[in-house]
Amino acid sequence: MPTQDTASDERYRAVRSRDARFDGQFVMAVRTTGIYCRPSCPARTPRRENVEFFRTSAAAHAAGFRACKRCAPEAVPGSPEWDVRGDVAGRAMRLIAEGVVDREGIEGLARRTGYSPRHLTRVLGEELGAGPLALARAHRAQTARALLTQTELKVSEIAFSAGFSSVRQCNEVIRAVYDMTPLQLREQGRRTSGARAPSHGRPGHDAARPASLPRPAVQRNTSRNATLSSAADFGEVDLALSYRAPLDLHGLFVWFAVHAVEGVEVGTATSYSRTLRLPGGPAWLRVYRRGADELRMRARLTDLADLPALIARVRRLFDLDADPLAVDEALSHVPALRPLVAARPGLRVVGSADPEETLIRTLIGQQISLAAARTVLGARTREMGEPAPEFAPGLSHMFPTAAAIAEHGERFLRGPAARVRAVLGAASAVASGELSLSPGDDAAQQRAALLALPGVGPWTADHVRMRVTGDPDVFLVDDGALRAGAQRIGLPGDKKALTAWAQSAAPWRSYATTHLWGPLTPPATFDESEQP
Repeated sequence: MPTQDTASDERYRAVRSRDARFDGQFVMAVRTTGIYCRPSCPARTPRRENVEFFRTSAAAHAAGFRACKRCAPEAVPGSPEWDVRGDVAGRAMRLIAEGVVDREGIEGLARRTGYSPRHLTRVLGEELGAGPLALARAHRAQTARALLTQTELKVSEIAFSAGFSSVRQCNEVIRAVYDMTPLQLREQGRRTSGARAPSHGRPGHDAARPASLPRPAVQRNTSRNATLSSAADFGEVDLALSYRAPLDLHGLFVWFAVHAVEGVEVGTATSYSRTLRLPGGPAWLRVYRRGADELRMRARLTDLADLPALIARVRRLFDLDADPLAVDEALSHVPALRPLVAARPGLRVVGSADPEETLIRTLIGQQISLAAARTVLGARTREMGEPAPEFAPGLSHMFPTAAAIAEHGERFLRGPAARVRAVLGAASAVASGELSLSPGDDAAQQRAALLALPGVGPWTADHVRMRVTGDPDVFLVDDGALRAGAQRIGLPGDKKALTAWAQSAAPWRSYATTHLWGPLTPPATFDESEQP
C-alpha cells in the first residue's frame, strides 16, 4: 500500500535530492509512466501529484507498476527495517528471504510465525501492501535478476535456483516486473555493467560483473538428491553483495579470523571462507573483498536452489542490510560512544550463518578465552563433525550437527560437568525438535525457550538472540569483556548502573555492545598486507 501523506512528503524530499541513503527502504512509483524507481534514480524528478510510494517492490508490482530499467530498484541492499522489526512483518520478511515460502509454502511460513495462513496474508497485506506469495515472487525476481546479470547460468537453471516452479513462470514474472525477457535483462546487464554510480560513491549495489573482467566458469548440479563424487558435481556462482557504506570490513574479517573453527572456517585480511549446511546439502562459501571496497561471494552448492537461502544467511552474517549512517548518527549522540563510533564507522554486528551452530558455540565458549574456545571447538569438530565435501578447498569438516553432539557428546565433551550437561541438553532439544531456532523467531519467545533449557542463562539466551534474530537492541551487561570495555572509557562497571546508562543507546544497544567490546587483535597469522 502507498505510505501515509506525511511520510510521503518526506520521501518525496529524499527523491528530489536523489538521496541514495534511502535506496532499498521504499520505492517511488510514477502513475504517468507505470514504473517504479529507487529514490536516487537519476531520471527527471516527476511531479508530486503523479507519485506514490510503496514500502516494498512487491507492493508496487501488485499495484501494476514495473521496475525502472535505468536505476534498477531491485539491485540495492534490503531495507534495514526487516532486521530491526521484531513483529510478524519483519519476521516473515526474514523467513521469505530464507526461501521458506519456496520450500514450505504459505502454510510453512504461517506455522513458523504462529499465525494462520489467512491471518498472516491479511497482516502482511495491511503492513506491506502485498501478501506472502507476492513478496516471495518479488524476492525470486530479484534473485533471478542477479543471476542473469552476473553469471552464465542457463535460464532454466536460474529459474529453479531462484525458486520458480517452472521456466515459464520465471519468464512471466521477469517480463511482468522488468518488462523484458530474461535474455534481454541479461544483455542489458552486460551493456550497463560498471556504468551505474554506486550508493554513497561505493560499489554498494548488485551491479553486474564488469565486462572487462572474465566471467567465472559455472559448474552446476540442480538435483536435490545428487551425490557429490567430484569437484565437477556442484553449482558455483560468484556474485556481488550490496551494502550501505560505510562498512567496517576490516573489523569483520578480523572477527571471523579470531573466531574461526579449524577445519570449518578460514579468515584472512580480505576474506572469510567456511563450510555450511543448506536444505539441499553441504555448501562452501568465500566472502571476499575485491579492490578497495567491493564485497563479493563465491559459493559452491550441492543444489543451486539453495542459493537464495545462502545469500540471506551471508547478508545476516555480515549485517549487510543495516543502515550504518542511522546507527552511527544515533550512537554519536551518546558522549561516551562518540570516539568509538568515529574510530570505527560502519561497524556491524556479526550475525549467524547457522542458528544451532551458534547456540552450541556460545555454550562451549562460555567463560573461557577465545583461543581456548577455538581449540575446543576444533577438536570437537574433528571428533564429531562430518568430512567436508571435496569441493571445499582448504577445509576439512562440517560443524557437528546437534544430533551428532547429542549422540556422541558424552564421550567427547570436556570441561565442567554443568557446561557439558548444558551443551548436551541444548543439542538434544534441537535434535528432537523441542527447540527450533531461526531468524524468523519471535525474540521474546526464543529467549524464553532458551532460558527453559538447563544451564542456559540470560547471557547465553541474549547472545544467541542477538546473533540469530539480528535484534539490534541487545545489551549484554553480564559480559565481562563488555564491562571491562565500559570501564576503560569511564563508564560504571556496576551492572545496574551500566544497564541504566545503556538506555541512552537504544534502540541500537547491540551496536553499543560491539563497540564496547572494542576492536579485536588480529591473530599472528593475519597478513595485513594481503592483497584482495
